[in-house]
Amino acid sequence: MEKKPFVTLEKLEEIASQFPTPFHLYDERGIRENAERLRAAFAWNPGFREYFAVKATPNPFILKLLRERGCGTDCSSMTELMMSDACGFAGHEIMFSSNETPPAEFKLAADLGAIINLDDITHIRCLEDTLGYIPETISCRYNPGGVFAMSNGVMDNPGDAKYGMTTEQIFEAFRILKSKGAKRFGIHAFLASNTVTNEYYPTLAKILFELAVKLQKETGAKVAFINLSGGVGVAYRPDQEPNDIMAIGEGVRKVYQEVLTPAGMGDVAIYTELGRFMLAPYGCLVTRAIHEKHTYKEYIGVDACAVNLMRPAMYGAYHHITVMGKENAPCDHKYDVVGSLCENNDKFAIDRMLPAIDMGDLLVIHDTGAHGFSMGYNYNGKLRSSEILLHEDGSFEMIRRAETPKDYFATFDFCDVMDKYRK
Repeated sequence: MEKKPFVTLEKLEEIASQFPTPFHLYDERGIRENAERLRAAFAWNPGFREYFAVKATPNPFILKLLRERGCGTDCSSMTELMMSDACGFAGHEIMFSSNETPPAEFKLAADLGAIINLDDITHIRCLEDTLGYIPETISCRYNPGGVFAMSNGVMDNPGDAKYGMTTEQIFEAFRILKSKGAKRFGIHAFLASNTVTNEYYPTLAKILFELAVKLQKETGAKVAFINLSGGVGVAYRPDQEPNDIMAIGEGVRKVYQEVLTPAGMGDVAIYTELGRFMLAPYGCLVTRAIHEKHTYKEYIGVDACAVNLMRPAMYGAYHHITVMGKENAPCDHKYDVVGSLCENNDKFAIDRMLPAIDMGDLLVIHDTGAHGFSMGYNYNGKLRSSEILLHEDGSFEMIRRAETPKDYFATFDFCDVMDKYRK
């Protein structure tokens, strides 16, 4: 499979003339169309809702695009809750899935009317002590333990993961919560990350659906929704076959009819919590070649670095690279494409076969629309880049400005030594 940028060289040069590289660019058309495909795939379930994982791409412009398509948000921190609230999400349009949660964050989630998804049985007491009550709608995160065949190293196998309750704990949690006034229950689980297979969701669904039937029968708790969470990945490599969301939705429907419907639970709503699948292919990191180095290897230095895209340095993750304007040129040069951090893992590509790269060439690093900008940081005093949204009509706008030294020094506002650079 060939990977093609969603933007032309001419358009990129136009954008770069206004917003210097590096920057993250998002494809509005692609985001809208993908959200519509997801909704169509689960249209068989009247209560279906996608709770977009804000951590993947925390930008108000993106969140508003998704809200227009009927999505909610999944939040894991106070600031993500604040952003969701500011963007108009309200009540049960917000899911709060956190772990080792500060009590103040439980309080804000409850004040916003969000669905709280408890990661651990001990959090029941923390939640009750914080709020003075247990919400009528509550969710619990499940971890079956053991080894899950579809795990891929990015997300550890369940038995080695810090998330969720054991089987015994979730039964006890439902009983305790029911005794304290909870009336509508949800089940949530996340067993694998970035799976590129149409079988993951149906396999997970079967585990959760069977659990739901037993929970409702043995505890008397009404299971109102089941959240399949994230884990549906994207084809980062050109030779990977992308997931077929329509086939995935159909696979879940079949398991639903096999397990839930015969148990009299055909009214259970299905939720998803996709971040990577929703956004990754519809964002890219645009950077420019600024140096070349010829030592024991051939290096191309670019003006982006790991602070703009952490995944290759952190996971050894593959991100495809297109040298713009040379899409049809032979890939007959072997390069390490590197950034400027004082760390040897600051490499976007290692021994990658690419066309000959000239200084000034624009490079598109693909599939950075999720867990790209959001994982940025300021190591080496590097400043995070701008984010640009490419509209369907070809116009574009900045949806987050690039950081400046003034931003970097802003938290030293008590220290007059830095006044020179904060003005």
